[in-house]
Amino acid sequence: MNLLDKLERKFGRFAIKGLPLYIVSLNMFVFLLTLIQVEFLQYLILVPSLVLKGEVWRLVTYIFIPPQISYSGIPWILFALYLYFIFASGLEHEWGSFKFNIYYFIGMLGTTVAAFIIPIPATSSFIDLSIFLAFAYLYPDYEIRIFMIIPVKVKYLGWLSWAYIIFQLIVYPWIGKLYVIIPILNFFLFFGKDIYIRYKTRGSSIYRKRKYREGYREKQYVHKCTVCGITEKDNPDMDFRYCLSCEGSYEYCMDHLKSHEHKKAE
Repeated sequence: MNLLDKLERKFGRFAIKGLPLYIVSLNMFVFLLTLIQVEFLQYLILVPSLVLKGEVWRLVTYIFIPPQISYSGIPWILFALYLYFIFASGLEHEWGSFKFNIYYFIGMLGTTVAAFIIPIPATSSFIDLSIFLAFAYLYPDYEIRIFMIIPVKVKYLGWLSWAYIIFQLIVYPWIGKLYVIIPILNFFLFFGKDIYIRYKTRGSSIYRKRKYREGYREKQYVHKCTVCGITEKDNPDMDFRYCLSCEGSYEYCMDHLKSHEHKKAE
């Protein structure tokens, strides 16, 4: 994040503060308009061919189209936008307005590029998904209530989201995969290095713990003969004694207690 820190010091004053609130408010406004005239959405969706014909506002307005699930009614739109606001504002609080702006606008750029490459009409669905994935990564134990009743930690929903992405990458044709990958590149740009370091560190930690446990199991004895190395684990009936003639703490089994060569201090 060193580059982002440098950019923030130089351009941070231009960041849009409270961007999640603006997005949620405009999503709600568009939803209310669709209650009056649903065809209004036709003028907001990102359609590359129409952008090239001069309808450049579509490069921005598509992010104000509410989630598809919201079309079930006002309770759904309120719930969906409430969750979106929680996730997006949580990221803004964690990073600050400038870094959140960068994260969001990279997602927008990725969606726009994907739409022009394929080309197919595009909405902000994968941008919204990248917001959720980032929140789930930073706050895995945060709980939300499904249907306002069932408590679920967002990390489990995050895993389901990644499973959904992987499924789409499997079933989509190769050019369609771009539409899935490109809009969420912002997640990997922000967290890829951290994920790699955590994975590598975790692997080393597991290895160290395994070696420690193996070594600990090897030393799970109380008595050990200095001469032959037998322990009470090898022969539970064997007795062990310290030799008073040896200079130091040397322990021997009864077979070598009297027949060993006495140790002298150097």
